[in-house]
Amino acid sequence: MKRSPFQALSPSPGFDRRSFLKSSAATLAAGALSLSRSLSVEEAKAPVIDTNVYLGQYPFRHLPLETSHENPESVVSFADAMSQHSMASWASSFEALLQRDYDGINERLVIMATADKSAARQFQLFGAVNPKVSGWQETLRRIHQVHRMRGIRLHPNFHGYTLDDPDFAALLDAAAQKDLIVQIAIRMEDIRTQHPAATVPDVDPTPLLDQLTKLPGLRLQLLNGMRSIADTILMARLSDLGVHFDIAMLEGMSGLARLMERVPEIKLCYGSYAPFFYPEAAALKLVESAPELDSRRLAAVSSHHAENLLMRG
Repeated sequence: MKRSPFQALSPSPGFDRRSFLKSSAATLAAGALSLSRSLSVEEAKAPVIDTNVYLGQYPFRHLPLETSHENPESVVSFADAMSQHSMASWASSFEALLQRDYDGINERLVIMATADKSAARQFQLFGAVNPKVSGWQETLRRIHQVHRMRGIRLHPNFHGYTLDDPDFAALLDAAAQKDLIVQIAIRMEDIRTQHPAATVPDVDPTPLLDQLTKLPGLRLQLLNGMRSIADTILMARLSDLGVHFDIAMLEGMSGLARLMERVPEIKLCYGSYAPFFYPEAAALKLVESAPELDSRRLAAVSSHHAENLLMRG
């Protein structure tokens, strides 16, 4: 019987989807690099800081690189995988989306990030806090003084508040006083793929234009916002106020270069949103925009903007 050409593409019984996707991403990156200008030795070795990583289990589906505090080996494996792409990963917990015991969430995050020396070197932690839950001030104190975390990561749409909420303003003020970086997740998942019982809108960042004029020293980054914040004027105004962004949900061929043409002063940081996305995807975004960006701008995205956020405190 003649073999169909489509049968050749069918997975074999021993097919490993995770290895296939990872090798495919690497092949795509190599192909894109071969079509672009050659990167210099300095660019190829440029350090990368990944500002958008999660530990723990995503509540709505299983992810291939998911971690658990009950399984230290999963964290060690994830740390090893992330170290192939970045020298440091800013990590928070998926548990913060639906659970309300934020002190417990942060304690488990610390346990995961200290699973071994490699994990402790790789992950820089961002705590979970909700300004609508009683006792958030003590949670913030523990994040700062007990766990010595780099900052906090907020999920306003899952926690039921908007950015013009007075409690959110109070949290920003408290974080600024403690010199903590504040990250706000604009979205976690495309609304078309969200669970029907847990659909949440994207966070509207517009109220930050007023909030940040009162807190000029606040270090703030918006995560996963590149698909929902389409207004380049708004991006430019937020950038002028010191707001940083990440590239995890930036789409389109040479999307990085095209965005920088429209908003030249935008403060973009490297972010993979792993393990929701494969970490190779973010690396490919740098590679495919390399022909159109000079080494200074590539370095700014790879690490310099993130370093500036760290150094401003």
